[in-house]
Amino acid sequence: MDPSESPTFLPVVAQRFQSIIWSCLDSDLTRTAVFYAERYFALDPQSHDARHLYATSLLREGQTYPALCVVHISRQDQCNGCLELKAKCCNILGRYRDAREALQEAAKELSNTPSTSTSSRVAGSSPDPAAIHCRSGAMAIKGNLQSIAAQSFRQALSMNPLVWEAFEGLCALGDSLHVLLYPLPLKYAWKGSIPEIDELFPPLPDPIKHSADDAPSKPYGPVATGAGFFTPETTNGGAGLFRGFKPDVKQLQAFRMPLLPAGPRDFLYELCQLFLILLPDSSQHKQRFAFSICRHYFPASPSSQSLPTGCIGIDAATRHSPPFSADEAGPMPKKLRSTAPQQILKSLKPVKLPIDDTLKKVRPQAALKSSNAFSSSKNDLQSSTTSKAGLVPAKNAGMNVITRRSTRLLSGVGSKHASKTLTRDRRKQGPSRSRSIETDEDDAEVVNSPSPPAMAHSPRDEDSSPWSLSQEQAAQAVYETELADKYIYDLMRRFARVTRALSTYDSQRCLNEIELLPNSQQRTPWVLSVVGRAHYDKGDYVAVKAERAFKAVRTLEPYRLWDMEVYSTLLWHLQRPVELSFLAQELLNIDPRSPQAWIAIGNLFSLQKDRAQALTCFRRATQMDPSCAYAYTLSGHETIDEDLEKAVTFFQVALRVDPRHYNAWYGLGTCYLRMSKLRLAEYHFRKAVEIHPKNAVLLGCVGMVVERRGDRDGARALFDEAVGISPENALVRYRRAKILISVKEYKAAIKDLEQLHNSSPDESNVVFQLAKVYRLVGNEVKSAQFLAIARDLSPKSIGKIKKLLEMTKDENRDDSRMDEG
Repeated sequence: MDPSESPTFLPVVAQRFQSIIWSCLDSDLTRTAVFYAERYFALDPQSHDARHLYATSLLREGQTYPALCVVHISRQDQCNGCLELKAKCCNILGRYRDAREALQEAAKELSNTPSTSTSSRVAGSSPDPAAIHCRSGAMAIKGNLQSIAAQSFRQALSMNPLVWEAFEGLCALGDSLHVLLYPLPLKYAWKGSIPEIDELFPPLPDPIKHSADDAPSKPYGPVATGAGFFTPETTNGGAGLFRGFKPDVKQLQAFRMPLLPAGPRDFLYELCQLFLILLPDSSQHKQRFAFSICRHYFPASPSSQSLPTGCIGIDAATRHSPPFSADEAGPMPKKLRSTAPQQILKSLKPVKLPIDDTLKKVRPQAALKSSNAFSSSKNDLQSSTTSKAGLVPAKNAGMNVITRRSTRLLSGVGSKHASKTLTRDRRKQGPSRSRSIETDEDDAEVVNSPSPPAMAHSPRDEDSSPWSLSQEQAAQAVYETELADKYIYDLMRRFARVTRALSTYDSQRCLNEIELLPNSQQRTPWVLSVVGRAHYDKGDYVAVKAERAFKAVRTLEPYRLWDMEVYSTLLWHLQRPVELSFLAQELLNIDPRSPQAWIAIGNLFSLQKDRAQALTCFRRATQMDPSCAYAYTLSGHETIDEDLEKAVTFFQVALRVDPRHYNAWYGLGTCYLRMSKLRLAEYHFRKAVEIHPKNAVLLGCVGMVVERRGDRDGARALFDEAVGISPENALVRYRRAKILISVKEYKAAIKDLEQLHNSSPDESNVVFQLAKVYRLVGNEVKSAQFLAIARDLSPKSIGKIKKLLEMTKDENRDDSRMDEG
């Protein structure tokens, strides 16, 4: 079903979510457990099981304050499990009095039945292979082994597509590039790309409810625990990890007799036993007939080793016994059943039994293969005779033989009257050859005889119900379980599309994919945080959409630490010192050992122009988390105005930690541009554009370097592309206006500059360029007005203004030294 809709089978979906979350916790995939627990809690916020699992997952992930916030609700809404989790969180935080009070309140309600999320349970005895591959990939990323990490993540997803951490790891690797400044061995180099969602997670067909005509070959029953997701089946390798999401069509077969694994020799043994029961009480008849049957089916190897088990003794006794007549040297060669006397075949009428439909399906099979249908019990006459009916077509190689009815079987197997009648008939017949023919006819009678109507193992018995109520309920349970599994799978695929778009910095596509999520999921902290990051990557600072998204995140989850370093940098760009100071203090109180807190404090000092303290805070963030590339990058930006060489070192360390950190590539390009190393600057800027191709600032930087190389047409194309991506970006529009002035397109330049002046009226450079371009088009009045405004905004530019007034129009067209003010 569509994951955007609310499932009508919520209890089954809740059960599947619980299984997945507990399996993730058992496998130490705490990040994955938090992801699915948040989905479950958003789907059913009134459920205490969902609340407990969400809090437990956050607590296992180390997010103690957020876990406490989840269970810290009003006292009348708290249950015993909420109080117990609250006590655990308070104990970790050192609030021992609060923990004691919570435990005392929980002790008063011990009579309540514990929920499934707080009751005792047995964890998995062995680690899950998918989890092991996922953790191995995470360690490989930290060890800068991108290729090995990608292989581990792919193996984890092939074993279990629900391992969210493995998918996030692949997205973190992304289009990782060779860092040519720090070459790695070839086997460690990673040049892959983020795979498509349909490649990693192919869509599944809608489940079909089983009916009476499609009875399963194995008993129904939903999986009660999460072992089905994280424990492979022994018969199918790793396919069992996700068996709930891949219904096997082969398992849905028509209901038939259970086929037991009996070989052809076991079949002959049972056949001989049947004949020994049916034949008269004469040892010679029994031995001769059993020996004839065995000889017929094993003509190539007459030794006792080729005979079925149980017939070896009969064969030996027959060989040492005297012949039945003087002219008989052994058993007569068996005739084909199609050569039986026609009068005997005509005298027998076919009997229509309820098992005929099943027999028609079995008859085209080979005789030895059909032997598997026989029961292993030696005294089960009905199963044996029923299975022997499938031998006739194999013996006649496709000939149509009329089904014969045995009067002996219809009148009863142990009937004395039938025995006497057959004995009297044999006495009237001729010598040994007649006995051989009679034996063949009896063989044909028994083999072609169908089973009696009353059969205990037949599911199509008229006396029994073909589809009981319990089977119907089991089929409905399986159907609802498959629907729930598909719902979770489709929901995960939609979140995977959002994550992939965010990792490729396709911000608009990411926002469009978020719109397709269910409304309940769009109001979760994870989704709102992604919205804020998407707007931040777009550089949408003026519209303040990113700020609103992060404020909503902090409203829903006040103690959240994830992605708060991005929020602090956003406040730095927006020049919000009060909000940034409040955020830094709160993050430091939540977890003083978190890198997010120290990055926020460093951004606050940077905003206050205290670079020494900012560098100290950023260095502290790297000590808390050496794999935090963002802290190294911010350190490089802080030192770029004072020590370019030191800044280059910081950016290089950031790229060693994360080769896809485009901000570090941008920082290196800026350093080399200030060193007037245009080739190196363009190389690093283009690397940043390869990672983040829809960033207007990066495209503007590339255009600026290309312009300095003298390629104005190429620079203009880059500026046009940047303005098309972000029309509100003032820097790229200003650069394009300068290019338009240099190519003498004054009207287009005036249009861009007027738009910039309306959005930023206090920018002296924009005002000065407007005065310059109006002077070039001959509008001296407006030129003088804007020069006066520029003098008021920047008194230091009085010398540049005088120089502009002294120059002629031709000199102004070719002058590029007065670009900056």
